[in-house]
Amino acid sequence: MPDTVPVDLPIEKRLAAAVAEYGEAAVVLRCLSLLAGNNEGEDFLLYVGGEHAKGILDGAPVLYWPELWGTRALLYVWNDTAIPAVTAALENQAWRVREMAARVAAVRELPVATQLEGLLTDDVARVRASAARALGAVGSNIEVIAPLLRDPEIDVRRGAQQGIDAIRGRSSRA
Repeated sequence: MPDTVPVDLPIEKRLAAAVAEYGEAAVVLRCLSLLAGNNEGEDFLLYVGGEHAKGILDGAPVLYWPELWGTRALLYVWNDTAIPAVTAALENQAWRVREMAARVAAVRELPVATQLEGLLTDDVARVRASAARALGAVGSNIEVIAPLLRDPEIDVRRGAQQGIDAIRGRSSRA
């Protein structure tokens, strides 16, 4: 296992080290490769997954973790070539990937309001909440979020309120 990867550092510092080693475009490309289900090698997995990646390298089931870590890394390292992959990740079979893709869409202000609206009825509460918050960054239709104010899950209700407040805040500044 590579011992030069700073796995104990916060993700933003690990990714800064990865960019220093490989270059920003290459890091984004490798993140997209992970998101597509490909193997990008032990060192890169450690950069994006940190200490948790050691478990996979030691034989734990891979599941969706590399896809999630590749998506999460796009919060810190970005170029617009990632837009199609993040948009597609909003429909990933793994709920954690969908949730993270919604976060990336919000941070990167991607034009994916329609796809996010589809996640407002997701079976997983965390996905619904993340989609509602993301719509606060990229959407404009409060009415599609409003039904979530009555969701049985408090975190979804909070996410809906945050999304609505963000849309109202953007509208009042316009």
